[in-house]
Amino acid sequence: SNIYLKIQSGNKAKEDIDRLMNQRGFRNVSVGYEWHGAVGRFFSKLLSVMLLPFRLHKNDVLLVQYPFKKYYPSLCRIAHFRKAKVVTLIHDLGCFRRKKLTVEEEMVKLGRTDALIVHNDSMLHFMQEHGYKRPMITLDIFDYLSDYEPEHTLNHNDGDPWDVVYAGGLAERKNRFLYLLDEALPETCSWHLYIHGKGLNEEKAKVWKHITSCGFIRSDEFVKSSVGHFGLVWDGASIDECSGEWGVYLKVNNPHKTSFYLRSGKPVIIWKEAALAKFVEAEGVGIA
Repeated sequence: SNIYLKIQSGNKAKEDIDRLMNQRGFRNVSVGYEWHGAVGRFFSKLLSVMLLPFRLHKNDVLLVQYPFKKYYPSLCRIAHFRKAKVVTLIHDLGCFRRKKLTVEEEMVKLGRTDALIVHNDSMLHFMQEHGYKRPMITLDIFDYLSDYEPEHTLNHNDGDPWDVVYAGGLAERKNRFLYLLDEALPETCSWHLYIHGKGLNEEKAKVWKHITSCGFIRSDEFVKSSVGHFGLVWDGASIDECSGEWGVYLKVNNPHKTSFYLRSGKPVIIWKEAALAKFVEAEGVGIA
């Protein structure tokens, strides 16, 4: 049978995959997945791994969401000991995000799985170029589940400014481009940016003419009621390109934010070098 481990993570993308697995008849073999807090999550994960040998059977297929941190090698060993298969769905590669693994170390770690679900062709080629030999399949884009539907329309009248929306962390450390953008725009600009999130430097933002802060908004409320003609997918310190580590990662990664905007009824504006740019243009769901 097909099985999965449901671990409370607070990660929307992982929770959506759990929900999809459940809808498709996958069997959840986790223990204490309803426990909350760091301690609850720790014991839930530990007990789930300890009891896995008694819940897996020959020819079962175990779906693991990666990173799983400490117990990933153990999961794979247990599954293979029980003559089951492991399929690993990548959310983030540690060699890019957390920097706790080298690329070579991560390839060895992921070599324990029987197959990988990667984000896109760029990530697949990255894995192959660094020696990964196991079977892979591409996701193309993440689903974004919500119980709400957009209530707004995307009408635009000629001559009116376009409304662009950005949702995410607003701290200058991660998204310095926001703090360079306003002064780079002409006095009479054909578009206006509305930003949602936490961490904004209010002192610097109060002089902006083309950017308006709308504060933090819950994701479901954003899907339901946020207005705007486009959602902006951008990261880094530059307004000319997605620079630095975040920019390099966009060349192989599917930002979940893209799915978030599309689920909210908005086409996207994305960096042309981003891995998802090909999908956006091919499907006609935005501008690269």
